[in-house]
Order: sequence, then structure tokens, then C-alpha cells
Amino acid sequence: MTPKTSKDQVFDDLMLLLEVLPERVESEVRSNKELNKLIEVVLDLGKLPEARFTDNRSLYIKGPLVTEDDLRFVTAKVGEFTTDNRAGIERTLHRISAIRNRHGKIIGLTLRVGRAIFGTIDIIRDIIESGKNILFMGPPGIGKTTKLREAARVLSDDLDKRVIVVDTSNEIGGDGDIPHPGIGRARRMQVSSPDKQHDVMIEAVENHMPEVIIVDEIGTEAEAAAARTIAERGVQLIGTAHGVILENILKNPTLSDLVGGIQTVILGDEEARRRHTQKAVLERKAPPTFDIAVEIREKDKFAIYRNVADAIDKLLRGDIPTPEIRVRTPEGKIEIKEAPKEMPELTRDEERIAGQKVRSILRIYPFGVNKMLIERAIKVLQLPAIVASNMDEADLLLTVKSKARAGTKIITAAEERRVPVHVIRKNVSSHINKFLKYFFDVGGGEEAEQIALREVEEAIKTVENSKRSADLSPQNAYIRRLQHQIVEEHNLKSESVGEEPRRRLRIYPS
Repeated sequence: MTPKTSKDQVFDDLMLLLEVLPERVESEVRSNKELNKLIEVVLDLGKLPEARFTDNRSLYIKGPLVTEDDLRFVTAKVGEFTTDNRAGIERTLHRISAIRNRHGKIIGLTLRVGRAIFGTIDIIRDIIESGKNILFMGPPGIGKTTKLREAARVLSDDLDKRVIVVDTSNEIGGDGDIPHPGIGRARRMQVSSPDKQHDVMIEAVENHMPEVIIVDEIGTEAEAAAARTIAERGVQLIGTAHGVILENILKNPTLSDLVGGIQTVILGDEEARRRHTQKAVLERKAPPTFDIAVEIREKDKFAIYRNVADAIDKLLRGDIPTPEIRVRTPEGKIEIKEAPKEMPELTRDEERIAGQKVRSILRIYPFGVNKMLIERAIKVLQLPAIVASNMDEADLLLTVKSKARAGTKIITAAEERRVPVHVIRKNVSSHINKFLKYFFDVGGGEEAEQIALREVEEAIKTVENSKRSADLSPQNAYIRRLQHQIVEEHNLKSESVGEEPRRRLRIYPS
């Protein structure tokens, strides 16, 4: 745990954005008590103007509906719209995006507030300063671009590095020829249209000798190839890609090269038996372009994979890599939960000292219980245990109630070998976790449970106030059940959405 950090400083030039709004909209938005939480203003032809805030709250401005004159008023005050239908306001980070009809006429505008937040990367500053290639992921609006902007400033101003920002649609450095001071002394190369981004990335390396290149939204095969070229030339690359979690990048055929790509390998019979797998397996094709991956899970919560190659190899084996988690508390302190160290698998000889068996590694033989669920629970709880491949190697047999009847072959075999039998009711994660916690006498997960339960209480308040649904962080089945119960107590509805290991609760207003 680190000492309390200084509070983020926010610079948003908000008044400059409000000044381009029609007068009745400007006065209504400006008078709002929570103006500092404004995300964007939406003007759609024939509809009420709408102001959206960070707590999923929307304010519909009563009065006349949006007219063509209103839209013309705004477009006359902002910069020129480029081929991606985006414009800006000179030397600010605000973004104005247009919706056009099929004839090209503007019928809607989204005016999004751009904020430069100084201090937003304090929680991961050591990662930024490591000199390694870093890939940011996260849902839209979580702050990926803000992190890139702050990284550019820190590396150029504080570390005196030669930094170039490849700025498509002026997302990072703002509108106009002079970039926003939020990127510090970093140089900015503008991109005329999104399909030219990969060319400008290569041009930046070849023409301007940067030590660091920063690029937002790597989304095409050409951009992925340009990213690899940059990395191979020894230039630090910091970027974002379209994906919420690391697995999204791996499963995206266009972007998988960023994390090493995938290839099918045919194993020999002996190797397949040794790995306990089929002969055809998936393996990483090449070294990843990015050394470190950072999932921005919440505004002040980060999951950090310090070794992307290792994490990808685990995903391809069907395992779940465990990242380092960093959280900034409401008090401003930074809490770090480091990823567990890998536990080497000991051979039978290594488990014996002076002829006596050392029981530090427990071998569990599952019968009627999912092997993958046990292995996952062992890793999450960081237990000194492995799954045995047969009964002769086992220290205990774990089975379900329906298969533990006296006289069955499996029970008889266990009795003959004097292997203790432990029974759980169902072959599900919650029952397996409960058994392992009890057997090893650990409170593993109690802190995580408390955090998850606090999260659901906060989400319930948000849903009740905003009247909008909210998603929680991914949890195992046991914790999700507890969260469902709390939601029911508040007379709200909830459901589990997504696939493991990202399955999570979604809460709906009553």
C-alpha cells in the first residue's frame, strides 16, 4: 500500500463548449448544479436537447425541439468536419460528432466534453515509465484516451523523452494546428482520415526519430502491422485497441497479432499424452507487439498483465491468467494486489525428503467433478494443490453426492488405496470453492467478497437514482448469488450476463 496521492487536477475548458450551444440550451446546462459531471450534449433534429452526465443521468431540456437553425448555429461555431464526421473547438479537447441523413445533411450532433486530467496515471506511472510497450483496453468512455494524453505529458515533460502523438481526428491533442497543453512538450502528427493512421505511424518513426510513439484506437490489420514495425525498431509504443479485456484482443482475428497471434500446432502422440490434451492445440505464433497489457476496469481500477506472452499462453491452454490489480481508494490511497507467483509442479521424487513424503502439494483426483473448475479455484485461491491424473497418484478423491454411494467402483477403489473421499453436493464452482476453503482453512476470497458486496450496494443506489441499468464487475457464481439476493432485498431485478470468466450481474431499475 502506498501513501495517499494528490488529487487529480481537471482542465476542461467547459465554458468554451457551452458557448457554441444554442442560447436556451446553454443557459439550462450552465445552471445545472452538477456541471462538472457533464459528459456530452446531444442535439437531434425534432427531439428535445439532452445533456448526459457521468452517473448515467440524462437531463432533457424542455421547450422547443431541436431545429435545423439550432444545428446550423452550432456547426458555424466549431471547426471543419473531416471525413469521419468529427470536428472540434480550437485548442480544446472537445469533440463534436455529426449524424447525417443519406443525402449528407447534418441531422444530429453529439458535443462531447474533453478533459485533460493531470494525475490520472499516478496509479500506473511506474508502468508508463518502464520503457516497455503498453496496450490499454477498456469499455468506451472509461478514459483510455485521457490516459494516453497524460502519458504523453509525463514522458515528454517529466522524463524529457522525444514523444510523438499520432492523433487521428485530433482525439488526443485537440482541434487546431497548435495542440492542447495537456500533451506537454510531445509533438503531434495529425491524421487526415482514419484509414491513413498506419501510414502516419510509420512516417513518425522514419522521419522524426521518436523515443516514444502514442497512438489511439488501433483497429485494423494495417495498424497492427505498423505497431509491430514500430516495436521492432526499438521505439516504445503506447496505444489503445478495440477490446474490453485481453481475451477480446486474442479472439479478434484483425488484432490478435498485437498479442502474438494464434496458430494451430499438431502434437506427437507422446507430447499430447504428456500435456493431457488433444493432438491439435492452439499456440502463440510470435512474440507479442505489446509487453504489458492494462485493462481499465473502472475509473480508478486497473488490471495489469506484466507479461503479455505468458498471459496469452495461459489463455490458449484454457487457463485464466491472474493480473495485478491496482485500485485508488476514495481516500486517495493506492492499493496493489500483486499477481500470485507461479507454483512449480513438483515431481514425486521432489516431494520426498530423506525418504519421507512432503505433503506440501496436495493431489486431488476428481470424479464427476470438472477438472478445469478445480484448477481455476486452486489458482484463484493460491492453494498448494494440483489435479491428479489418476487414483494411484491421488492424496484425496473429490466427487459429487450422486456418485459417492457405498459399493460403487470408484468408492471401492478409493478404499482399497486408502485414499480419503470428500463429497460435494454439486459440480459447480461455488461448491468446489467452498470445499477448498474449508479443507485448506483459508478465508480466500473474503476480502473479494466484501468488495463485491460493497459494489452491489453502490450500484443499487446508482440504478435507483438514474433509473438506468448498471453492470457489476465479473464474479464467480457464489458471489453472484449473494449479489442477486441483495438486489432482491431492494426490490430490483438482476440477471447474470456474459460468459465465464467475465460473467457478471446486470441490475435493472424497478
